[in-house]
Amino acid sequence: MTAPRSGKDARPRLVDFWHDLPREGRLLLSIVVLQFLGTGLVLPFHIVYLAEVRGFGYSTAGLLIAVQPLVGLVAAAPGGHAIDRLGPRRVLAAALACLVVGGVVLALASSLPVAVAGLALQGLAFGLEWPAAQSLVAAVVPPAIRQRYFGLNFALLNLGIGLGGIVGGLFVDVDRVITFQTIYLADAASYLPALVLLLGPLRHVGGPVTHAPEPGGETGAGAEAATASVSYWAVLRRPAVASVMGLGFLASFVGYSQLNAGLQAFAREVGEVSTRGLGLAFAANTAVIVVLQLLVLQRIEGRRRTRVMAVMAVVWAGSWLLLGATALVPGTVGATLLVAGCASVFALGETLMQPTLPALVNDLAPDALRGRYNALSSISFQSAAIIAPPIAGFLVGHGLGQTYIGLLVMGSLVLGVVAVVHLEKRLSPAVNGVREPEVPGAETLPAGGVV
Repeated sequence: MTAPRSGKDARPRLVDFWHDLPREGRLLLSIVVLQFLGTGLVLPFHIVYLAEVRGFGYSTAGLLIAVQPLVGLVAAAPGGHAIDRLGPRRVLAAALACLVVGGVVLALASSLPVAVAGLALQGLAFGLEWPAAQSLVAAVVPPAIRQRYFGLNFALLNLGIGLGGIVGGLFVDVDRVITFQTIYLADAASYLPALVLLLGPLRHVGGPVTHAPEPGGETGAGAEAATASVSYWAVLRRPAVASVMGLGFLASFVGYSQLNAGLQAFAREVGEVSTRGLGLAFAANTAVIVVLQLLVLQRIEGRRRTRVMAVMAVVWAGSWLLLGATALVPGTVGATLLVAGCASVFALGETLMQPTLPALVNDLAPDALRGRYNALSSISFQSAAIIAPPIAGFLVGHGLGQTYIGLLVMGSLVLGVVAVVHLEKRLSPAVNGVREPEVPGAETLPAGGVV
């Protein structure tokens, strides 16, 4: 690895990161754009495909869309145990296989049971994929550059989704079912390169973790059995874990869950923004992430992650104020520009959060429990994603739009206060992203160190 630079040159450069990144990490990054290109092809058109192309109607399609997060939520907890017991590589490979089969099934979903089966397979995969992928990254990428990895991965992910959305929008035709079948089959195929990597070049990494005994504790099979029996309740009772998961829940509730549901409802019902305007807003969101992520990574390197989350919270509060301002100019170009501004400012917050929270979770987690830590993080996000849309829909649908905006602004500010006032004092500097110079002879904290 390259020696650290000092002074004004201490900010990491992309070439340094690529040089320091192990071969396995480079291979994982190499297929991100392709994998999420397939996601981008279908993501904007799920409900249109089910409701209009397959003729299930929007009411039924809305219920069908809920199948994925519900199955994913149920799968996350046993998935975390499986990751710790079998290793993240095997679980991730199984999840990718489910995504391949699920995409093929959805392409052929001419009846309701087939559609449910395809969505359930994808929900199962999503419940396993996120914690398994995070755990695999933590297994192959050193802690010192993990935050940069998660940030660059997020930028490439959004690039793939953005390109896929453009291609899908130009290709699909609601009067030709074959066009939708094609994009679902392409989505299924997009997971095959990652599956080949896991079964081939990466087959030697991400195996079951060797269970190191606690000081003075059992060794060998006894230590492994003791670690394997650790419950999620016991994990949550570990220092700082519940606080980190609560922070993740708040970030999901006032953040992503609203971007994917509440923003659209408010923009349509209150701001009277067209669907084309919403498309512009999401294109702006993706563009900001792709353009700014690397710059943001350089600026936040070595800074306390809790402080970065606090800045993100203020940025998100500002984005929701922009959305609320559309009520002042409904049905105008100004309203469309305000929604695009909201999505763009929100994207800046995303570039602060996506490298930070996953790195915090994985630096806090000991190797033998990493799957359960990441599963809890996934559960916290998915739980908020299930309850937030109905709350947003109720408030906007009952003429309480400004109450809804106030809830998001206050929730964002509470998120920032919780990060700095409550969580920060429970984390060691290393887990919180501060890379302090090593002192000869000084003791170092193990993974998951807290103060």
